[in-house]
Amino acid sequence: THTHTHQSLNVSSDLSDSFLSGEEENGGLAVHNKNISNEINSNWLSSTSNSIHEARLKAKAKRRLRKNSSRDSGRGDSLSDNGDVSRGISVAPTSPKSKLMDRKSRMRKGRGLPKKGGAGGKGVWGKTGEVYGPVVVDEKDPNYDEDQENCVYETVVPPLEERDFEKTVTPIVLEYFEHGDTNEVAELLSELNLGSMQSEVPSLAVSLALEAKASHRELTSRLLVDLCGTVLSHSDMATSFDKLLRDLPDLVLDTPGAPQLVGQFIARAVSDQILSKSYIDGYKGKVDCEYARAALDRAAVLLKMSLGGLRIDNHWGTGGGQRPVIQLIREMNLLLNEYILSGDSKEAERCLRDLEVPHFHHEFVYEAIVMVLESKGEKTFKKVLKLLSLFSASSIITVDQMKRGFERVYMDIAEINIDVPRAYFLLEQFVEKSFSLGIIGVKLRDQCPRCRKRFVSEGDVGVVKFDRY
Repeated sequence: THTHTHQSLNVSSDLSDSFLSGEEENGGLAVHNKNISNEINSNWLSSTSNSIHEARLKAKAKRRLRKNSSRDSGRGDSLSDNGDVSRGISVAPTSPKSKLMDRKSRMRKGRGLPKKGGAGGKGVWGKTGEVYGPVVVDEKDPNYDEDQENCVYETVVPPLEERDFEKTVTPIVLEYFEHGDTNEVAELLSELNLGSMQSEVPSLAVSLALEAKASHRELTSRLLVDLCGTVLSHSDMATSFDKLLRDLPDLVLDTPGAPQLVGQFIARAVSDQILSKSYIDGYKGKVDCEYARAALDRAAVLLKMSLGGLRIDNHWGTGGGQRPVIQLIREMNLLLNEYILSGDSKEAERCLRDLEVPHFHHEFVYEAIVMVLESKGEKTFKKVLKLLSLFSASSIITVDQMKRGFERVYMDIAEINIDVPRAYFLLEQFVEKSFSLGIIGVKLRDQCPRCRKRFVSEGDVGVVKFDRY
């Protein structure tokens, strides 16, 4: 109520001011205006203020309608005479986002087509499907430079520095030990600007192989053969092996057998013709280091043995997964026979590890049990049982591989029994002993096939038939 009264007073003051100004223009007197204002009653003032307020609301509604119609012409709003907003045919309004993305011209002139044929706007590279042709150089351009027309641009790789060499090449060699692809190594090395560090590649690869497995040394020998002539030269190979011989006192600290291993690498390199045959002879009488002398002596001995039929190209052996199955079985049988004769379990463990076939250890278990079944004395029985117990306790042979080896014997026991009549009896004893030592579990023990005796018929006394169940 207070607010309304205040607004009414403001309206009356405005009206009085307007009347005053009007009378002054007509030449009236101020006294006459004062008498007229005194005659206005309060009811007439309130009705006038209400009509002015309604007129303001109408004007405000018209301004809002005009603003909305300019933003969205499809709404079809109109204002009636009494100030009510009437709706025409409803048209789906477009969102402000779509308006921003729309490239339709907003100018009153034109046919409403997109600007520049749809090729204009920020971040637009041209019309859809437009193909740019070669740019023709304008020779009359003040910025035209004739020398730039004959320029040839190419990528320049800076030479690899000594402090970054080992950090860059070492991951390449270690990754090669995993995949064994020499072509990939050659491509990676060719992308590097080795420069004067080119002769360091073989020495780095050999030094990494000294601390790795035998299969990695074999891979290193193959890598040197494939790199020689493509990425490296014969002089680079000779320089690299010279560096290895000089660094042997340091290599021995990490790998005690480094002199013998380097000698084998030298012999293999001479055999593969990446080192000259006179390489070893060039050091005669010129070596003061005992480790270098031992390496050269080892290489000379291997080369002499190669003349007698030793194949140096297979000296390191082949990695586990790359060996033929027949060769692995043969080596496992040799390992077991050597263990039965010597009883050296540590040597048997080392030989089994060197085979690098943990996924094929079930074959070792199978061959060991078959050897027990085919043997005639208790010596083989006890030694094989001791060896399997040792390998099981040290997890050299996993539980899964041990179980698979026993199950293979269970499957083939019927055929083994043809050649070894006591096979069922010996297998049952071996399984019971293995269970007591914790080599196998209860479930695997209960799966062991057993043999029972029964007579062929009631009248056939003394005739026995063996059944498996």
